[in-house]
Amino acid sequence: MSDGPMPPVERGWRVFAGDGHLLGQVDAVFADYLLVRSAGLLPVDLYVPADAVIAAGNARVLVNASGASARERWHRPLKRAPHA
Repeated sequence: MSDGPMPPVERGWRVFAGDGHLLGQVDAVFADYLLVRSAGLLPVDLYVPADAVIAAGNARVLVNASGASARERWHRPLKRAPHA
């Protein structure tokens, strides 16, 4: 994990897990996390904390999780609607 601030990241950059798995693309950049739209047939949003970013540059971001664990760690499904 990174001890300092998150390196500069831009919308549209591709995000990769430490094992080389493509997680998706940066949809938005916030001070303490990246909103990443996952790659795949049924895309989901991943909320990647800033301290998980290992490196960034050349339109690529590397994070400290495997492809298998990233969705489990950073996916936050919508809560059930109150009237449902």
